[in-house]
Amino acid sequence: MKIIGYVCSHAGYAAADLAGEERLQYSPDIILIRLPCAGRIDVVHLLKAFREGADMLFVAGCLEGNCHHHYGNHEARKRIDQAKSILEALGMDGRRIEMFYLASNQGWKFKEIADEMMRRASELGPNPLEVKE
Repeated sequence: MKIIGYVCSHAGYAAADLAGEERLQYSPDIILIRLPCAGRIDVVHLLKAFREGADMLFVAGCLEGNCHHHYGNHEARKRIDQAKSILEALGMDGRRIEMFYLASNQGWKFKEIADEMMRRASELGPNPLEVKE
């Protein structure tokens, strides 16, 4: 399984780093892409990742009401919702993509997110899109 996590520097990435420091193990199938802010993600990036073979995606941003960039996590949520709608219109399950909110000191929560996405990946199976080169 190929799971991509787009993580903001201030919360998602810091929480993932803390999970590592605390030796909380999660699947090596999760590839993290660090963003300056979750709000920088675009629907095009999300859909392109699926087209290129990702089985699951998630975005991990700051806690609601506590975004380092004030509203980035709200923008990310809107884009996740748009991408879910597009995936479902294509016949894919919208649970393949999710938005999560966490704080930088929640390494345990990052592990829970990683485990949840792995559980969903096992349940939904591989990406049903045919990748064309």
